[in-house]
Amino acid sequence: MIRMNMTIRFLTSGESHGKALNAIIEGIPANITIDTNFINKELQRRQIGYGRGGRMLIEKDTVNILSGVRHGKSLGSPICLEITNKDYENWVIAMNTDVVKQTQENIDLINSKKITNVRPGHADFAGAIKYNHSDIRNILERSSARETTTRVATGAIAKSILKEFNIEGISFVNQIGSIKTNTPKNIFDYKEEIENNDLRTLTNSIYEAMKNEIDKAKEDGDTLGGAFEVIFKNIPIGLGSHVHWDRKIDGLIAQAVMSIPAVKSVEIGLGKEVAETLGSNTHDEIYVEEGKYIRKTNNAGGIESGITNGEDIIVKVAMKAIPTMKKTLNSIQIDTKEQVQAHFERSDTCAVAACAVVAENMVAIVLANAFLEKFSGDSLEEIKTNYKNYQKRVSER
Repeated sequence: MIRMNMTIRFLTSGESHGKALNAIIEGIPANITIDTNFINKELQRRQIGYGRGGRMLIEKDTVNILSGVRHGKSLGSPICLEITNKDYENWVIAMNTDVVKQTQENIDLINSKKITNVRPGHADFAGAIKYNHSDIRNILERSSARETTTRVATGAIAKSILKEFNIEGISFVNQIGSIKTNTPKNIFDYKEEIENNDLRTLTNSIYEAMKNEIDKAKEDGDTLGGAFEVIFKNIPIGLGSHVHWDRKIDGLIAQAVMSIPAVKSVEIGLGKEVAETLGSNTHDEIYVEEGKYIRKTNNAGGIESGITNGEDIIVKVAMKAIPTMKKTLNSIQIDTKEQVQAHFERSDTCAVAACAVVAENMVAIVLANAFLEKFSGDSLEEIKTNYKNYQKRVSER
């Protein structure tokens, strides 16, 4: 049996219009500061973004910590998180977990929410076939990107670990549709501007161009994708491993980010540009200055042979346009195979900025996991001791 090496494990549950979304997180050491306000701030970051749909006006996501934390500190036991779906009050009959009374009113309500017209590009077709469902709502409720809410909450806890060691991340949108911009080298200097911008980009001219592109797509009943980068700094040398395929940290990052709905490509560092770049211009030369290892370039994106090399982690991601759109596509009715127009349900026009926040938190989970694997301990104090000893050994080489 293939077994992924994991120190932090988490399981999410919940449907888009169900009662709540939940996460159970195992492997968080004791005495980590768990700040509910910080988790809620991360959840709010996920909800911001020009081009988001009406759902964001309904849901104001906040977390309820049910276990594993006492007086703001982790206990070392599993942590359980719950995020209530405020819109559930409008779906009590259609999404009830109990058998509902078979009145005509209830039957009509459930049937009004039933979906049989497949949306190309969504999980509808393959999911309905795989799980033998005739009502596609059984698929879309879980395959909805709303599931990423619990990933962001889990990522906030991972960030709480990384913060203890001055490891910091950021995400930045550099493309919406055909509008592109470059990511500045000193990206962390622009963190405040990015966080105060609902497209997570920088210059006002690029912002307006991206906004106009989204507006045009919305007017046409269409949707838009884009691209973004996730960068983490102050990463120690030695996270991950070259020894086994399932411990290579670039592979773990790629899998984690690729699992986000609508993500279609993940690159590390120079990414696909390596295909057209000579080796002499690809590999990052190593120098020693004042007793420290330095690189003047970072084409490797902070990872060599599955191991972090001390440089910033750079992850480049492309997200496809959302498959739910007013401008419907040709499709089929799942039961009759009749040719129909694809189903439309309330949707975003563009969610690239939100996807960037989700990816940032997923990368944080991978990095925190690799960090705990490397500097393992049952408490924050023990991990700090192990980390300090390792850093001393590295500095003395």
